[in-house]
Amino acid sequence: MIKDEKNDPMETQTETKGSTVNGRKESVYKKPLDLDDVLTNELGQFGWYQKRNILLVAIPMIFSSFINEFIFSAAATPHRCRISECGEDGKSHVYDPDWILNAVPESASGFASCERYVSSNPGTNGTLDYCPVNLFDKSSTTGCDGFVYAKDNTVVYDFDLGCQEWLRAFAGTMSSIGTLLVLPITGYISDRYGRRFALIISVFNLGLFGLIRAFSVNYPMYLALHLIQTTLGSGTYSSSYIFAAELVGPKYRVITSATSATMFASGQVILGAVAWLIPSWRYMIIALHVPCFLIIVYYWLLSESVRWLLSKRRYTEAEKILETVAKANNTYISEKSKMALMTPPETAVITSDAESPGLVRTVISSRVLLRRVCTTPIWWITMTFVYYGLSINSTGLSDTMHLNYILTCAIEIPGYITAVLVLDRIGRKATLSAGYFLSAACNIAYIFVPNQMAVPRLILFLVGKFGISVVMTSVYLFTSELYPTEFRHSLLAFSSMIGRIGSITAPLTPVLMEYWHGIPSLLFAFMAVLSGLLVLTQPETLGTKLPDTLAEAEALGRPESKLTS
Repeated sequence: MIKDEKNDPMETQTETKGSTVNGRKESVYKKPLDLDDVLTNELGQFGWYQKRNILLVAIPMIFSSFINEFIFSAAATPHRCRISECGEDGKSHVYDPDWILNAVPESASGFASCERYVSSNPGTNGTLDYCPVNLFDKSSTTGCDGFVYAKDNTVVYDFDLGCQEWLRAFAGTMSSIGTLLVLPITGYISDRYGRRFALIISVFNLGLFGLIRAFSVNYPMYLALHLIQTTLGSGTYSSSYIFAAELVGPKYRVITSATSATMFASGQVILGAVAWLIPSWRYMIIALHVPCFLIIVYYWLLSESVRWLLSKRRYTEAEKILETVAKANNTYISEKSKMALMTPPETAVITSDAESPGLVRTVISSRVLLRRVCTTPIWWITMTFVYYGLSINSTGLSDTMHLNYILTCAIEIPGYITAVLVLDRIGRKATLSAGYFLSAACNIAYIFVPNQMAVPRLILFLVGKFGISVVMTSVYLFTSELYPTEFRHSLLAFSSMIGRIGSITAPLTPVLMEYWHGIPSLLFAFMAVLSGLLVLTQPETLGTKLPDTLAEAEALGRPESKLTS
């Protein structure tokens, strides 16, 4: 029995023909009144309350980028063998004395890092100022029994990691493993105890374990604390994003997403500046993480997510917040709307688990869905691999490692803005594929530009990072639009989880330069070309209805999937 909509607030509203959600036209259909309807028609989609929320969570979003400080604290540090025959008895002697080529073989970068000439006169010793060539047999080399470092402000120096590049690079891998492990933890805390609690505990853990790590006494302790910090604290960004996005109207979600990404990029710029101003890695970590404890005051500044309260049927608290939103935005919320939101809709048809085919069986039985499930994770692997790989390798562009990193992170901001401007104009496929191909072309060209041409190399590197930044904004949207509502969250999470393979392996790429300088760029280009081609195998989703069923997802790209204006 269909009741009169004018008299019953719990029943359905008719969507306005031609309305837009995230830049996509919606078809005319009926649905239960939800929070998006109330935001659009009464409370306001992007009023003062929403802007205040975004301003508040912008700070934790900036903090979330500080977890990448290993790029500086565990940065590659030039080193060479310690020459005990010439009076060197520690790690902090002059790195390149005048006599160094008497004792150490010459190399393309100046002199060897991990080998030295064998001593020819064991009983004869030189001094720090005078170390003659006759003390060494230049026809024979041996490994180092100690090291001298060019800088004394990194983990490599403190924990004597000379010639252990793979072990040094493992700090970045541990960070990426932590960001993988955090996904189920943050999701559980957020769904069980609330969005606000998840945000506060994530930022608090980020600051606490970061601060403790600054006092590491050995490298295993540094690595273990880094893993714990990322596992318990790297949910900061996702927790912050929920607050930024859950209370804005549908029209502003793409812009809010790009704004959130911009805050993360701004945090990386701040990270590079702090590392530049505070060279000592221990003091740098302390300076970055002490402000995180300000998050405690957010317990009183931030209201809980209305969507979460409604989902948990905590209607009294939700009603108070909705009234606060209306007051802050100088709008209203009708009693009819409040009653509809506070009354859960009755389910007309309940499908038993036995009747549902399940995710795995559905994917296997659908050739279209199976192809997509095999394709989208590769996009995500490439995106994280190239994005983090370029960020980490940027510090080796020239001697001004901090400036290089700042520029490489700052170029992300126009990339995010570009994606927002073109996604709803030229389409998802063209935007995403162009981002991959642009990044690939720049990485290939970068290989062949001589080191002496610092400016062209930097420009190519930055344009490559710009391309992958466009991808970052686009891949989330395109992936979610390819899957049906029933399995969208699970398959999107699956793609994101598999994509962590890229961020786990990216920190290891600088080590490959020891074999050939172009290996990292070649790997980035290969993966980007592969993903750019795979994007072209999928249907365009611009101007199509967001698929609710498997049949609708399989029909994407056909005329019937298009929305009528």
